[in-house]
Amino acid sequence: MINVGVLGATGMVGQRFIQLLDKHPDFELTTLAASSRSAGKRYEDATNWYLDDAIPDSVKDITVVETSVDKIPNDVDILFSSLPTKFAAKIEPQLAEKFIVASNASAMRMEKDVPLVIPEVNPEFLDLTEIQQKNRGWDGFIVTNPNCSTIALTLTLKPIYDNFNINRVYVSTMQAVSGAGYNGVPSMAIVDNLVPYIGSEEEKMEIETLHLLGNLDGLDVKLPNFKLSASCHRVAVIDGHTEAVFIELDENVDIDSIRNKMANFKALPQELGLYSAPTNPVIVREEDDRPQPRMDRNADGGMAVTAGRLRKDEAFDNSFKYVLVGHNTVRGAAGASVLNAELINKTKM
Repeated sequence: MINVGVLGATGMVGQRFIQLLDKHPDFELTTLAASSRSAGKRYEDATNWYLDDAIPDSVKDITVVETSVDKIPNDVDILFSSLPTKFAAKIEPQLAEKFIVASNASAMRMEKDVPLVIPEVNPEFLDLTEIQQKNRGWDGFIVTNPNCSTIALTLTLKPIYDNFNINRVYVSTMQAVSGAGYNGVPSMAIVDNLVPYIGSEEEKMEIETLHLLGNLDGLDVKLPNFKLSASCHRVAVIDGHTEAVFIELDENVDIDSIRNKMANFKALPQELGLYSAPTNPVIVREEDDRPQPRMDRNADGGMAVTAGRLRKDEAFDNSFKYVLVGHNTVRGAAGASVLNAELINKTKM
């Protein structure tokens, strides 16, 4: 068993990490870190548990430590980070001198020697960890996963990009309030409302998606030759991001061919049988009214993305459109980091 810890353990994503790591066959959760306010307390006393499932018995009596290099036990192998961006930018590089850091934070995502990874999309980017260690003199390293809305979109784009020539992509998101954290969106701002702005979200989707689909050449990434435009909105849904996707190809392609490529898409995590890997990364539904966040966000434990309403777009030549739903705090956050760590464990340790 590999000893692991969670940074930001009392927050919503931190709690998802704990939920996903409970009874994990490869990882033993031994360390929970949070702010100085929580340090020294039993975890059950330090946190307000937000998730539907009860707090796991295995973590109730763990004493929370402060998130600092000298407080993390030396026997920890991997740290899962759900830290706020500004704090992550400061502390994650310090921790990476000793530990492997699988980060959900955005602070280090676009650093040239820090891999931004979706295991089904660009597992080869993990090779950057060797350059990172050499350049920075670290014993550990940092691996990041993308923004939650980016992960769901890119998983559906990958089988299309691999088989057809994309000219352009437009995506409009309807994102759950849990993506902003428990105190992130006041109820009076979201009930009976839609907020058509999420800070930096559109830029992250546009930059990260192309980066993930690019080709790694040393420290450089050669980006795909298509444009992506995103419009992001916050809606009154607890969990599960919904995205409406419009794609123009360079030639007319039968819609059934696109459907088959998406539905049959499998990649390295499925080949390796990684514990958290969904059987099918993309599930394609045929019903007119699916996917829906309440009905589809938990597909394959929340690790699969569900696509539906796949159809031709008659407004533009060689175009089609679909709707997707992905669980933003499972596949889009904690589950993404855990799957990255499983791939690291299988290929790099």
